[in-house]
Amino acid sequence: MKSNTTRLGILLFVLVIGMGSAVVWWAEGTSSVDPSDSAPIMFVVTRGEGVRTIASNLAQRKLIRNPITFFLLVKFLGLDSNLQAGDFRLNRTMNAGNIARELTHGMVDVWVTTLEGWRSEEIAGKLTKELDIPESEFLRFAKEGYLFPDTYLIPKTATPAAIAQLFLDTFNKKVTSQMRVDAQKIGLTFDQVIVLASIVEREGRTNEDRPVIAGILLKRLKAGWPLQTDATLQYALGYQPEQKTWWKKELTDADKLIASPYNTYAHPGLPPAPIANPGLAAIKAVIYPADTPYWYYLHDDKGVVHFAKTIEEHNENIAKYL
Repeated sequence: MKSNTTRLGILLFVLVIGMGSAVVWWAEGTSSVDPSDSAPIMFVVTRGEGVRTIASNLAQRKLIRNPITFFLLVKFLGLDSNLQAGDFRLNRTMNAGNIARELTHGMVDVWVTTLEGWRSEEIAGKLTKELDIPESEFLRFAKEGYLFPDTYLIPKTATPAAIAQLFLDTFNKKVTSQMRVDAQKIGLTFDQVIVLASIVEREGRTNEDRPVIAGILLKRLKAGWPLQTDATLQYALGYQPEQKTWWKKELTDADKLIASPYNTYAHPGLPPAPIANPGLAAIKAVIYPADTPYWYYLHDDKGVVHFAKTIEEHNENIAKYL
């Protein structure tokens, strides 16, 4: 009996010591790194980062003491699904709990991604959703074709004009001076290069077929042919409420009769302005086009492109693939 009492006492003692150590470990791990250091530190959470990665990055920046306790704290508080991507200003006086909560609502900047081939209205819609900026306000400053598609960290307080300028600045950084010089060799002004690149962006599907399509369209321009591109028709037709898209999915023969300067079936030459915002690959495809014997192309229902040298071959491809 005395032996059992002794064992129980030892067990209780171990449990108390263990619990005490756990409390100390928890308190130490969740406390601030330096209560006297209030200097602001910029901390970025990128899209897709999980709690473990965020905790590890916070520890590396010496913003938390222990990534394990931070991870457990976030889970305990139920904040793991609320952590946001963005740019945060933190400091070492903040304890782990304060930092965790700050990462759910204290975002200073917002990550916004725009895609190649989006038209200005689609970008405006994205900005309205992410930053609550009225679409009409952004469109006042947007320059179609020069809103470079990329992932941007945009301050919540940024004005529509500042955001439009951010897109343009990125465009000017990505499109090098050498590319602008080389663009002169194809017989188009740089603005015309961007018009054609916007079409190639929408007409092409891969970085392999875009230079070939660019070469075909350049040959048609020089020969005085109409470009006959579906993408320009889609642009002219505008928003499709039933399909909820700016790009009509199935074009009809009647669509090819639309009265618009963007109808490249009816009018030879380039349309008056870009129809979308091309990425770097589409711009390069126009500046450095592929020299091929092809004059025609189409995409089948799987997105595979088929080229043809003559109208007879093209008609065979239409019968075979469409």
